[in-house]
Amino acid sequence: MKNFSPYAFPLLRPWICVFSARLRQGRPALFLCALAGALGVLSFAPLEHFWLMPFLLALLFHLLCCAPDWRQAAWRATLFGLGLFLSGVSWVYVSMYVYGGLSMVMAALPTLLLCFILAMGHPMLGGIFRHYMPETPGRRALFFAMLWASIDLLRGWLFTGFPWLALGYSQTPPSPLSGFAPILGVYGVSFFTALISAWFVCGSRKHPWPWIAALLVLLSGWGLRHYAWTRPVGEPVRVALIQGNIAQGQKWRPEKFIYTLNLYRDLIAQHPAQLTVLPETAIPIFYDNIDKDYLRELKSLAMRENGNLVMGVLTRADAKTYWNSAVSLGVAPSQGYSKAHLVPFGEYAPFGFDWFLNIPMASFSSGPVRQLPLELSGQKIAVNICYEDLFGHTLSAPLPEATLLVNMSNTAWFGRSLAQSQHLQIARMRTLETGRAMLRATNTGMTAVITPDGEVQDVLPQFTIGVLTATVRGHAGMTPYILWGDGGVAFLILLTLYLIKRRVKK
Repeated sequence: MKNFSPYAFPLLRPWICVFSARLRQGRPALFLCALAGALGVLSFAPLEHFWLMPFLLALLFHLLCCAPDWRQAAWRATLFGLGLFLSGVSWVYVSMYVYGGLSMVMAALPTLLLCFILAMGHPMLGGIFRHYMPETPGRRALFFAMLWASIDLLRGWLFTGFPWLALGYSQTPPSPLSGFAPILGVYGVSFFTALISAWFVCGSRKHPWPWIAALLVLLSGWGLRHYAWTRPVGEPVRVALIQGNIAQGQKWRPEKFIYTLNLYRDLIAQHPAQLTVLPETAIPIFYDNIDKDYLRELKSLAMRENGNLVMGVLTRADAKTYWNSAVSLGVAPSQGYSKAHLVPFGEYAPFGFDWFLNIPMASFSSGPVRQLPLELSGQKIAVNICYEDLFGHTLSAPLPEATLLVNMSNTAWFGRSLAQSQHLQIARMRTLETGRAMLRATNTGMTAVITPDGEVQDVLPQFTIGVLTATVRGHAGMTPYILWGDGGVAFLILLTLYLIKRRVKK
């Protein structure tokens, strides 16, 4: 550590030298870590300053290397994580205060608890990194990247997972690092983001190889961005994505029910298409209670273009077993899908919170993890509902058979917050991983068509009533990520750990 000098890089020297020895120790260092974490939200949607995150991580890496012991390093990493999640996931408060019927204090406490839980991997990152920190800067960078990818991966799996704001999501196009998504998924992008961040600090005039390596990684990612892993298949499909903009506070009121039915029927009638998609729980009633004449009318409207309609609706087996589902009507036989990953505090109350959480329909059952794609309008459609598109391994289950992804969401739960923009950015990462286009039909935003290369083809304004019409192509083939899922980045983590340990022994 004594020979480690991050000041040798001329371009970073003016920035790093601001942090004197005093700032790198004690409370000022803790403040810098919390501030850097809070600023990290600017790298995610809606601002998407992807270039900012490597500089913030470089600062954290430097402060972890300079920490006097593993305890101080753990605190610094923890405050970085808390700063990130408190600024980026605080929209959970809205669902519990505005729609859950909780007081401000009682809604704030679970929100704070969630942010602490999301950040619980960071003290392990900081403490383990400082305690087992390799001697040479290059191996430190690899160790840092390996640990960061590990905590992102674990957060996506433990306790059913909540990988919101995983580091890799900050690197959607035009970031060159997004080129690694079809190979190693979002957690692989996390690995390379952390790696080049640490390499920026490790290089010097005498030892410039970390800068050269970082440049090679960026160039490789840029090149991979221009490689098509999948190919178009079938005929183009005309689609209509419906955005009803039903306020969450009005959605379940009986006096609004007829208005909701008429609104969706009229929007469908005005925009004929081969494939029409309604949002999550667009019809706020159990499917078996919907008036049969209304269903026949929707089916007739869908069949005008020899097409089909997919609507979000509630289905049930009995009074205690019901699902958040998608059901199709039209030329093809009726098919369905039930949501597998449920939203805590929105679709189910975690243990200990059910006695005072007052959210309508908040005790859903989970659908099967593996469900067949819907065969509609010449496409095999992999449906996912709202929160499910956070999980790349879940969306990969019906692939490579599926040719098109459809997401149905209702983020009205979270009001005018960052949630809608962040959710769209997450969906963009899924299209990169799978090489498939995604259609997003949402209640209040953001209804969009995303191309297989992660670009937004078109999007409706938030909190407006509208219909997004477009022509899309299905895609066939396999990305490496479809083949091995998150196993690819898990192998990369283990390989990195093996190489570091092997070199340390030598």
